[in-house]
Amino acid sequence: MTDDIAARVDRLELPFDARGVDDYGVSKWHLTVLFRALSFLYRNYFNVRCSGIDHVPPRGRVMLVGNHSGGIALDAAMVIASCFLEMDPPRLAQAMADRFINRLPFASTWTSRCGQLTGLPEHAQRLLESDRLLLVFPEGARGTAKLWKDRLSLVAFGTGFMRLALRTRSPIVPFAFLGGGDAIPTVTNLYKAGKLLGLPYLPVTPWLLPLPLPVSLSVHYGEPVRLEGTGGEDDDTIQRHVAEVKERIAQLIERGRR
Repeated sequence: MTDDIAARVDRLELPFDARGVDDYGVSKWHLTVLFRALSFLYRNYFNVRCSGIDHVPPRGRVMLVGNHSGGIALDAAMVIASCFLEMDPPRLAQAMADRFINRLPFASTWTSRCGQLTGLPEHAQRLLESDRLLLVFPEGARGTAKLWKDRLSLVAFGTGFMRLALRTRSPIVPFAFLGGGDAIPTVTNLYKAGKLLGLPYLPVTPWLLPLPLPVSLSVHYGEPVRLEGTGGEDDDTIQRHVAEVKERIAQLIERGRR
């Protein structure tokens, strides 16, 4: 498995230099360490089931857009793992990391070396214009803050991702992630305590800490959505496009439940 992970990192179609580092500072060494850990979680601890991965284009700019759940960004880690482990050739999905990560010791270096950049619009646009695979959760922190009883619901989507997709002419691949709310069943969130630590909130589970249970997870990719526009459309038009993508994700969640 170790050799397989290193071989798949070598097969990533990214412009690594002689040191094994690309234009964004992504490091082959850091990726190998990361995917060895994620591979164990993906295949053994969570036994992730993946469907529709063939809907993700093997090359070119693409925006993956899905639902958030599970207290922490467990869904992002498993989606990134699915694109690396299930696609041939493998692709590196790059997410927009929450800004608070930059304040955590070592976290900023590791996230950037693994291709996860601070969530700024200019970073996202640059990645797409470089024909990368961009991972977006339009629900933001409100999505991971869902309580267990609301784990399969969708909260309000931001609209920035849609304007970015139109401006960069990027296809959107919707996906549904299921099981995150069962792995980390949040019963309440401590917002004041989280703020003291520089976090959006602290999720609380029945065993207090947000340590994930070894439950089965799944990710379901849908057909790409290709929309025409410039990104400068009026708010009503953008909201209609966002609603279309949100509805597709809701359908994928329902299909995954069944």
